[in-house]
Amino acid sequence: MLLAAVVILLAALDALGCQEQTLQEAIDQAVQQEMQRQEAVGVAIGVIRDGKVVHTSGHGWADREQQDPVDENTLFRWASISKPLTAIVAMQLAEQERLDLDADIRLLVPEFPDKGTPITMRQLLGHLGGIVHYGNGRVVRTKRNYKQSNPYKDVILALDRFKESPLVAEPGAAYAYTTHGYILASAVVQRSGKAPYHLQVRNRISRPLKLKTLQPDYQWQKIPGRAVGYRKKQGEIIPSTDTDVSWKLGGGGWISNVDDLASFAAGLMGDELVTPETKKVMWTRQRNNKGDMIRYGLGFRVSSTRNGLQVMHSGSQEKTRTQLTIYPEQGHGVVVMTNSEYGDPDEFTKVIYKAINDHAKRHEPPTDNK
Repeated sequence: MLLAAVVILLAALDALGCQEQTLQEAIDQAVQQEMQRQEAVGVAIGVIRDGKVVHTSGHGWADREQQDPVDENTLFRWASISKPLTAIVAMQLAEQERLDLDADIRLLVPEFPDKGTPITMRQLLGHLGGIVHYGNGRVVRTKRNYKQSNPYKDVILALDRFKESPLVAEPGAAYAYTTHGYILASAVVQRSGKAPYHLQVRNRISRPLKLKTLQPDYQWQKIPGRAVGYRKKQGEIIPSTDTDVSWKLGGGGWISNVDDLASFAAGLMGDELVTPETKKVMWTRQRNNKGDMIRYGLGFRVSSTRNGLQVMHSGSQEKTRTQLTIYPEQGHGVVVMTNSEYGDPDEFTKVIYKAINDHAKRHEPPTDNK
């Protein structure tokens, strides 16, 4: 959990006007100290105030062996923060009445086998569809030969990675976090939007938010600026595997610099992507068939805190750990990306907020005791 007593950024960052550099230095110093504590190799952070990105910075190494520093060109994997991208596009299609969130997804994607009971897009976006994840049930891959190279670029063919797997729960019965469920959701987006999924993300999110580096992390493409990942083995920090994640694009296959992740976080609080009514739906905790509330909305984890609604998502996979946290009622947030698989983005988020709060206290006007 983030600091329970986190001070509203709207007030805490009032000093950005005349004390902007000092506050930025305080944030960066806190990040560097936390890096030392965690032994992180590379970290990039972004801070949002009043719905705008007010500070981004990179620290440490994007490639330790080549001594390439983390900078504005360094690209980190989003990992599971990719899921909100899929959810946003799905909700845009729902706004346009091109997608019925409560219809059987097989009406659009008949390639997904009949599981004996309908599964809806609303259930998929809330992890209530009963789709298997990685270790919570048997994953059955479809075996066949493909004529094209890189077949999983087509999110319909990517269903072959899991579509024959049995459900882990009756749809709607229980929360079961699943990346495979979001691959299926991306296939629904592709069919309902009548365009390749990755192009819909580009046209519906990247273009309106002016994101310059967000792209699929296609392993077969040479993408300049990719951060090298690091893991710990027997206490030694070593380069991690360059595992292909392109097959799970809709659930964990996007990559960008920290500026784009921060701009996406800010964009979620603006009006460029979806309507306020849609955001309210997305940021409302879902309920299972018994009426029990879960901690997930549609594409985001949501919580009620002393400081208002908290909306967030984290990511964890080879080469990366990420976290996006916003307080939309207050218009502020923090994003963190690291290439250290053992890193803890939530701890970085905490120290950033603490640095902001401490700076605000130091610059409070003196109390008039007269």
